[in-house]
Amino acid sequence: MKFLCFATVAAAFSTAGAFTTSPNALVAPASPLSHVFSGEGNAHRNRRSTIVMDGKANAIRDRIKSVNNTKKITSAMKLVAAAKVRRAQDAVLATRPFSETLQSVFGGLINRLGGEAADLPLLTQREVNKVTLVVITGDRGLCGGYNSFMIKKAEKRAMELKAQNIDVDMILVGKKGASYFQRRDYAVRKVYDCGQNPSSKEALAISEEIINTFLSGESDAVELMYTKFVSLIASTPSVRTLVPFSASEISQKGDEVFQLTSRDGDFGVERKELEAAEPQDFPNDMIFEQDPLQIVNSILPLYLNGQILRTLQESVASELAARMQSMQAASDNASSLSKALNQEYNRARQAAVTQEILEIVSGAAALE
Repeated sequence: MKFLCFATVAAAFSTAGAFTTSPNALVAPASPLSHVFSGEGNAHRNRRSTIVMDGKANAIRDRIKSVNNTKKITSAMKLVAAAKVRRAQDAVLATRPFSETLQSVFGGLINRLGGEAADLPLLTQREVNKVTLVVITGDRGLCGGYNSFMIKKAEKRAMELKAQNIDVDMILVGKKGASYFQRRDYAVRKVYDCGQNPSSKEALAISEEIINTFLSGESDAVELMYTKFVSLIASTPSVRTLVPFSASEISQKGDEVFQLTSRDGDFGVERKELEAAEPQDFPNDMIFEQDPLQIVNSILPLYLNGQILRTLQESVASELAARMQSMQAASDNASSLSKALNQEYNRARQAAVTQEILEIVSGAAALE
């Protein structure tokens, strides 16, 4: 019995010592815990606030730090994506004068040649037995459903062509699409990477592969599948026929440019439809150093190169916009999760402190 009383008193003194930093705070007290509840002792004046936490509270605190760090990263990635969208927009605007001039010259030459232009190989329509799909996806993830939407669209188009007994092979631009289709039963002709800043050199390599495929007779038509940049919250998987070319489409079809805007602190996108460039007027008595057919035949690869570069820039802008939205959603989720964890942490800390107070009071009651 004596040993039990001694152990109880020792436990009470050690518990009370957790609330003071003074080594003499418990010397010769009137009662074992009177200095804890008294407002006149040195222990009360020297006592510091102590956060009493258990393992659960510590785990919640560490998780709050992790969530807040993740939020900082996703917010930074959103701002980086916004800056890159602006750069993609500037690249589209920079290539616009060349495209307009090319379209104008091509329209003038077609008007000058009349029906003779139909004999050009790249303008010749033939029976379609095999189609090559050029599929543009991204190289990286963390961009929502951008890559999956394009992959599903390409799979659906391939199934439609196979249902019509048309053979299909693919030219894949982007690591995500390449890794998906190469693991499955699809004929892959060529694979290219899709960087964050497409250049004319990359577009030229793709256009040369397309032209060689068509002119060699290995494919009767080439379709391009890319993501059209509609807005920062929407993008549309689109399909268009690259070759054989349509003379009327080149000379008469307008174009669109997108522009990133900000209003009231929010990003936005405006698309502007442009009229087709007016055909350049070539007088009948104008003498060409080269045959006009050869000039048109030389312009067509340049036009194809420009169109591929444009669609690459459009796809990159769509990917960056999808990444912006994905990172914004991640930041919002991190904020909500951090708020919920803070509430849970405060409840856990309050429960731990309450438990310690109850233990002190119980110890004091046991000594009476």
